[in-house]
Amino acid sequence: MTFKRIFLALLVLILLVTAYFAWALNWSYSSGERAGWIQKLSNKGWLCKTWEGELALVSLPGSATVEKFLFTVHDDVVAAEIAKVMGRRVTLHYEEKVGLPTTCFGETRHYVTKVTVANDISLSPGVVVHTDEAEPAAPASAPAVVK
Repeated sequence: MTFKRIFLALLVLILLVTAYFAWALNWSYSSGERAGWIQKLSNKGWLCKTWEGELALVSLPGSATVEKFLFTVHDDVVAAEIAKVMGRRVTLHYEEKVGLPTTCFGETRHYVTKVTVANDISLSPGVVVHTDEAEPAAPASAPAVVK
């Protein structure tokens, strides 16, 4: 009879811990986007490997102060997309997770789920530089081709 109670108590405890982790991993405290330049992306961890990265945020162009946004990536596909656009201005969509008790799930609370390349760079209010990397501009000395 005592063995059954101990077994049942352990089973209930395991189910409660599992339910808590499922809730903490699927619920987001906040979500948003950050724009900047990817500075670092590395696969870290002793047992639980996660992708840890660093995004440089510049509030004003030419400003000397650079704020860093530290983030975690769980999905290898998203990490590969981030690695492809390293050094370019990007926008990261992230979800902030709270309540995860160990660093096994990542070193930060910000989990990146999507990356997009930012083609517009705002220099100041009302001044935007559009970059179109799909078609490079022809050199000024090149003759015009008429068909």
